[in-house]
Amino acid sequence: MKALVVLGSPRIRMNTDILLEQMISGLSTETIEIEKIALGKMTINPCISCNACGKTGACFIKDDMTEVYEKFNQSDIIIIGSPLYFNSVTGITKMMIDRCQAFWSSKYVYNQSSIDKSRARKGVFVCTGGAKQPESGFVGATMVMDLFFKAINTEYVHNLLVDNTDELFTGERRDILDRAYNIGKELVRSRR
Repeated sequence: MKALVVLGSPRIRMNTDILLEQMISGLSTETIEIEKIALGKMTINPCISCNACGKTGACFIKDDMTEVYEKFNQSDIIIIGSPLYFNSVTGITKMMIDRCQAFWSSKYVYNQSSIDKSRARKGVFVCTGGAKQPESGFVGATMVMDLFFKAINTEYVHNLLVDNTDELFTGERRDILDRAYNIGKELVRSRR
């Protein structure tokens, strides 16, 4: 079993990253191969809507996204973490998501899926917001994630949405840390 954890924040060891590390700890309670990538350290160019993927089933742009496609394809659990930026995900996360148009096009335009459709993947979204807000404040981000997980043939099973991080650092919020750990633990146990 493989898990891919994607940090879509430009800030390492801050709110979003801390919650991802807690999920990794929860995943680690069982035997699982875990890989974590930080999008801020990768070179991922934006989708240019050229429709090459609709003609070939693959994106023609050769950058770090080429490796990310294969990581998605080989994973059983996919966890995406992003801070809330203008009620959506960060720009680096959105560029990765937009480049997954290649998966969508390979399935629905080219009719030869470039992602294994038989693999039963589970997906989780972790999102932190600086200001206090109701859960509805995260709707823009969760709608994007819903479509993203569908594109990569992944069942969207959990959200961990945390607000007020400007006032309350996630590293000091035991209830949130425990929730992140338990989601990771539950994910890996449900995959046995």
